[in-house]
Amino acid sequence: MADSDAPGIFSRVASTFTSLASTVKPAENELARWRRTFDRFAEDASDGKKYLSPSGFIDAIAPTEEGFSRIHKEQYNLLFRVADISRRGLVSWEDFVVFETLLKRPDADYQLAFQVFDNDASGSIDFDEFKAVLSSNIAASHIPFDFEVPWMKLYVGQKGGQHVLGYHEFTQLIKGYQGERLRQAFHYFDSDSDGYISPGEFQQIIIEIAGHKLSNPILERLPTLCTMNPGRKISYSEVIAFHNIIREMDAVERIILHAVRKSRDGKIDLSDFLNEAAGSMRYGMFTPMEANIIWHFASRGGMGSNQRLGMADFQALLDAKWQPPDLASAPSASSSSSTFFSDFLQSTYNFVQGGIAGGIGAFAVYPIDLVKTRLQNQRSTVVGEVMYRNAADCVRKVYANEGGVRGFYRGVWPQLLGVAPEKAIKLTVNDLVRKKRTDPETGRITLGSELLAGGTAGACQVVVTNPLEIVKIRLQMAGEIARSSAGTAPPRGAWHIIKSLGLIGLYKGATACLSRDAPFSMIYFTSYARLKKDVFHEGRRGKVLSTGELLLAAGAAGMPSAYLTTPFDVVKTRLQSQARKGETVYKGVVDGIRKIAQEEGPKALFKGGIARVIRSSPQFAVTLTMYELLHKVAPYPWAVDKQEQARPTRRTEDISRIRARNGLRILLDCSSSFGMAASNTSQGLKALPPILKPSKEFH
Repeated sequence: MADSDAPGIFSRVASTFTSLASTVKPAENELARWRRTFDRFAEDASDGKKYLSPSGFIDAIAPTEEGFSRIHKEQYNLLFRVADISRRGLVSWEDFVVFETLLKRPDADYQLAFQVFDNDASGSIDFDEFKAVLSSNIAASHIPFDFEVPWMKLYVGQKGGQHVLGYHEFTQLIKGYQGERLRQAFHYFDSDSDGYISPGEFQQIIIEIAGHKLSNPILERLPTLCTMNPGRKISYSEVIAFHNIIREMDAVERIILHAVRKSRDGKIDLSDFLNEAAGSMRYGMFTPMEANIIWHFASRGGMGSNQRLGMADFQALLDAKWQPPDLASAPSASSSSSTFFSDFLQSTYNFVQGGIAGGIGAFAVYPIDLVKTRLQNQRSTVVGEVMYRNAADCVRKVYANEGGVRGFYRGVWPQLLGVAPEKAIKLTVNDLVRKKRTDPETGRITLGSELLAGGTAGACQVVVTNPLEIVKIRLQMAGEIARSSAGTAPPRGAWHIIKSLGLIGLYKGATACLSRDAPFSMIYFTSYARLKKDVFHEGRRGKVLSTGELLLAAGAAGMPSAYLTTPFDVVKTRLQSQARKGETVYKGVVDGIRKIAQEEGPKALFKGGIARVIRSSPQFAVTLTMYELLHKVAPYPWAVDKQEQARPTRRTEDISRIRARNGLRILLDCSSSFGMAASNTSQGLKALPPILKPSKEFH
């Protein structure tokens, strides 16, 4: 193209974009939003105007929630070339408005791809243009493509002919190109024409044409497809079947999701998948081979049509951004020594925040806890009238006889002092055991392991909770004892109770405390995790739960946990309180349960059960809410990714950003390294990240 032709071409480009802009007129509020975005990332130039450089343009239009794990930052330069109408290496405000207006079109993704190939801005693409753009962007893959095949000539005619592609013809060509690319790549590696290629060659093909659509764990495991059949090789049928799964991944996800929801245990087998596909789709889209391949990668090679899998098993295949749960926080080997100290500081910081949040939660529900304790300690067999008829009567009498509101907070300070270590031990041990028992690749943990983690956490916290509980109970009962003794018993504080009990006395009733806390944590942590995952769908396609969803999950999990463990809490309360004259003395947990059931009836074992539910659910909800708020208001000040956290995020529903990303994905369907040719041509696959480098052979 001669330099003298440049002004004419630029004018045609400008007129083309102007016509596009006139078809979709932006609203005033959109212009204001675009202006704010432009001004935030633009830089002043020598002519006194602001312009977007390539890096500034990428920051302005790339969806931040997408990140650059599947689409590399350099590849957004393709869109910069579309927006840079004058070809001066800068995007003006006027150019940016035209580009944003283009993104409002419903077919913006294909429009962007078309303009990348339409080098001369003629509004059509001939054979030479298509070949030149594509050749320069697939050179680094080392998998050649023959442009002189009959398939290509069906679209563009003979080389040198007059048949050129308009926009609509181009969209069909670019959609069908990947299938032809796949066929030619298989033929290229099948040198002896036996209909098979090696596992490493299959991996190289898929990385080339669909590396941006699959997660790293799936890309690493591609060679294992050869294990589905004897021979350690992969047939063309299997390659096509795998490619069909990738192209219909949205349909695969919908079918799996619907089948899992209908399943009683949240898991499905291969027949469930095929039955759901047959019942929900007009035509049978997936062959038995394709279904088997889905199961192969979801089960990580554990074949078997009867193997039942949950939604978590399929996430690595369905979500291109999926990563094993421990990768994001795993420190590098070179920085392990430096990160130990920073991790310790951050853990201490979180410990303090957890203590503050736990204290606020405990303080908020402490009056309920006092009423619960009074009701549980009340013996219906004691000579004389029952002191409290019900919870409402207890509240009225405490308020009237023990100093009003202050009476409801007897023993609150020891409770608050003990909340921090109690919550820290419980949460830390539960997280530690869960991490050890979680599959590092799928993030899956068995029900037994969840119960083990919760039970271990509850058992460990007894070291702190038992002394805390016995002092709290003695203080909560102090007002009642003083009233029953007609004021002759002097008031006793926490320090007096600790000295009188001694170290051994502080662990009186520890067995009962263990019997309550271990099953409570088993039920609570398991229910909480299952509610977050199965009801609120945490982690599905990167979903992060809102504060309201966390509150609901925490509150709901606390209900069965609190009520089902009430019998152990009743026995613990009576073992740790001071028995008065005429009251039955219990030798232990089993003896206490037996005697209470015999003397007062089984219902007595659930005294205060409703109060426990009313207390535990809001306590966990308030604690989690405050913990989240503290993290937002006062985040860890020395975090390494503090700047990243402060970066403004975009709304995930911004359709223009989605179309820009999808336009790139259409180009990446031609080659995963599309747009990186400048660095890849000279260095080959060295420019690709490690996971996108195909293995030479599978062993």
